[in-house]
Amino acid sequence: MRSLPQADPGTPDIRSPLRYLWWNARMQSRPLLTGIGFAILWWLGQALVPAVLGKGIDAVTAKDSGALITWSAVLLALGLLQAFAGIMRHRMAVYNWLAAAYRTVQLTTRHATRLGATLPKRLSTGEVVSVGNSDIAHIGSAMDILLRGTGSIVAIVTVTVILLSTSLPLGLIVLFGVPLMAAAVSPLLKPLHRRQHAQRDLSGELSTRAADIVAGLRVLRGVGGEQVFAQRYREESQRVRHAGVRVAGVESLLEGAQILLPGVLIAIVTGLGASFAVAEEITVGQLVAIYGYAVFLIGPMRTLTEAADKLTKGHVAARRVTRILSIEPEVSGGTGQSHGGDLCDEASGVTVRAGVLTAIAAASPEDAIEIADRLGRYSEGEVTFGGTPLADLPVAEVRSRILVADNHARLFTGTLRAELDVRGGATDEDVRQALHAACADDIVEALPDGLDAYVAEAGREFSGGQQQRLRLARALIADPEVLILVEPTSAVDAHSEARIAERLAKARAGKTTLVCTTSPLVLDRTDHVIYIEDGTVSAEGAHRELLATAPAYRATVTRGED
Repeated sequence: MRSLPQADPGTPDIRSPLRYLWWNARMQSRPLLTGIGFAILWWLGQALVPAVLGKGIDAVTAKDSGALITWSAVLLALGLLQAFAGIMRHRMAVYNWLAAAYRTVQLTTRHATRLGATLPKRLSTGEVVSVGNSDIAHIGSAMDILLRGTGSIVAIVTVTVILLSTSLPLGLIVLFGVPLMAAAVSPLLKPLHRRQHAQRDLSGELSTRAADIVAGLRVLRGVGGEQVFAQRYREESQRVRHAGVRVAGVESLLEGAQILLPGVLIAIVTGLGASFAVAEEITVGQLVAIYGYAVFLIGPMRTLTEAADKLTKGHVAARRVTRILSIEPEVSGGTGQSHGGDLCDEASGVTVRAGVLTAIAAASPEDAIEIADRLGRYSEGEVTFGGTPLADLPVAEVRSRILVADNHARLFTGTLRAELDVRGGATDEDVRQALHAACADDIVEALPDGLDAYVAEAGREFSGGQQQRLRLARALIADPEVLILVEPTSAVDAHSEARIAERLAKARAGKTTLVCTTSPLVLDRTDHVIYIEDGTVSAEGAHRELLATAPAYRATVTRGED
């Protein structure tokens, strides 16, 4: 059996949810067909048991010992066939479930990486989380049920043929009864589909609300808004609960129909079969076989209903997955080349000179963030890098040469060293110098295992200021050709800020660096300052020179204080 996940998940067909599910089935067609084959053998082994039992009973009635031994051996062989086919069917079902689920995870993860900053702009956190929480399971189940569902159809057809050959009226009852039961259940599937879709949307919104509350819990407590958001969360969770109850209501009707309708069919077939046996139109053995078939049919018919339910859920899940996979990145690259140089933003007039520590001080912080996004190719803009339009360069090359480090970056789980040295090529001295420049060496020294300490998800064990310093150290260790820092000292105290400003200038000496900040301590250590007002360059020069000649700049960086 092949290992999972596969190295390349392939290129999905995302034109519709059904096409995505069909593409998944084609991608694993060999194990899927193998599993269907074992499922058919498993069902047929069960379907033939009533016939063999009937033959055995007729042999007992006729006192034919040889026939009894023969049919007993056949019954044993059917039992062995069921055991082997059942084991293999289950193995293949698990493999197909995992293959479809892993493939969906790989595709969504790969596409999320490709989208980058586009993803959180287009989709909420809850929608993305729901893919990993439930949708992959439903897509896996849609592949899994194809095995038993196909086998159950073959089993029903086989039983119908046997019943027709035994008794034409009984065979016709089964032949027409099964489709009628399927038709009776089908009206429940559309409202189930609709309610499941609504529940998933509400669950996604609730997950987004929870993520927002957790991310801003400290701020909420500080402003006394914790109770307000907690109340909103409770209200939304109740809406999700009510939606779940509505889904369960339809599912309960579906479950009831799965028991009631086959029971009615069994009662009709058994009653007619008994009357035929009394009239000696069929033998006692055939009557036992007919009753056995009537009982047996409950299994495949329930499987068909289960298949309809799981395929419906898989369709809903595939719709969410295709929604994610159909999003295109806001920016794309070309095949051009650049040997480096000045980084220029035409819209604002900002020029980040090569090898110079430059600062942007903006009257509105949003203007500085927009400029940083354009310079880093996270949004469209007329930007050149050494005279070459940034849009002409491959996105992968832009990401490797220009690093934008802002306060939305996160620390991930793993050892601290691996988290800081993301490229894996830094020496111990490189890490030490970066930690020193970011004033983060004391954080490492306080950890019992130092750089080998395990970092929790999002670096929860560190304060906001500590996380900011560690993120700065990570950016310095990466040592990009162009480093753009957005408010790198906003969460640290003034003493640490002054040391970071001094050490940052030394660490990036001779390298192209842009710092977006309004901190006088940092601005005073830069080579060149650009003041942005209304999205464009209003003044530029040295920090102390601008303090003396640009009143608007002075008011911005001193917060209006003399």
